[in-house]
Amino acid sequence: MDLPGPSAAPRATVARLPLGPGVYRFRDAAGRVLYVGRAACLRRRVASYWGDLGDRRHLAAMVARIARVEAVPCASAHEAAWLERNLLQRRTPPWNRSRSGGQEAEVWIKVNSSARTPSLAVVHGPGRGDQARYFGPYLGGQKARDAVSGLRRVLPVGQAADQPTGTARELAQARSSSAAPVYVVRTVTAVLDRDPEAVAVLRAELIQRRDAAASRLAFEFAGQVQAELEALDWITAEQKVTSAQPSDFDVLGWAGGVLVRFEVRAGRLSGWTQRVCAARAARRHLARVPADPGPAWTDFARQTAELAALLTTPCAG
Repeated sequence: MDLPGPSAAPRATVARLPLGPGVYRFRDAAGRVLYVGRAACLRRRVASYWGDLGDRRHLAAMVARIARVEAVPCASAHEAAWLERNLLQRRTPPWNRSRSGGQEAEVWIKVNSSARTPSLAVVHGPGRGDQARYFGPYLGGQKARDAVSGLRRVLPVGQAADQPTGTARELAQARSSSAAPVYVVRTVTAVLDRDPEAVAVLRAELIQRRDAAASRLAFEFAGQVQAELEALDWITAEQKVTSAQPSDFDVLGWAGGVLVRFEVRAGRLSGWTQRVCAARAARRHLARVPADPGPAWTDFARQTAELAALLTTPCAG
């Protein structure tokens, strides 16, 4: 049975949402933002608000006020997590309980490529004045630690020094770590740079070790390796909405009579607006954007505009 009032129309548009990850936003009849959330599957998550709310019964009053659903399809769950966090830190809608957009910590992965003391660690921010390289930022301290654990499992950075001594030498021999330190660090760096071949090789090795452990009934170990695989996917998936580079720019996309604008400030996408706009006016707005942010960004904005146009088209019947 359909809910009364303005909620019937947005509920009917839920089936048009993609099955992938993204961020969603609910507005009331006056255009006020009620709630911002993220999802691994946009369609399933948004549909859940019109089903059994379970431990979210406090949201029933909000659902009755929803007049419009808006969404940004993201390239990965990690990207969706960052986008939700950025939007909530800029402005918190009345039905969101927290500005943080989740409990994940913001962390970095530090790679020290010193030939004598190479190392790999999760840290809370990039250092200054050292020679290490920092990758990130990432959301989720535990995910970053699990990813580092998977990297160390296959590429034992800590045992890759030029002249290991004592316990380090014995441990390296026990683990058959014969790879040259430069190669090990270079491979770790390639993975963290999201090089597809390097990531694929590491994933294949972890999958082999997980399956071997499961075949000998070492399920706890297999579970740990599976967590490392999932964490590796989290940190190496495409994620552009939060960058280490503090750049400022706007990117626009238009489709089907809807203009979408994303505002990136200090490297973080923290502003998202969309409105009805005719093709001629849209061309003027697009022409005023001072710099080309690149195909990844223009595709991102266009795809969001296409979804916005689809969600605002009246449902048949």
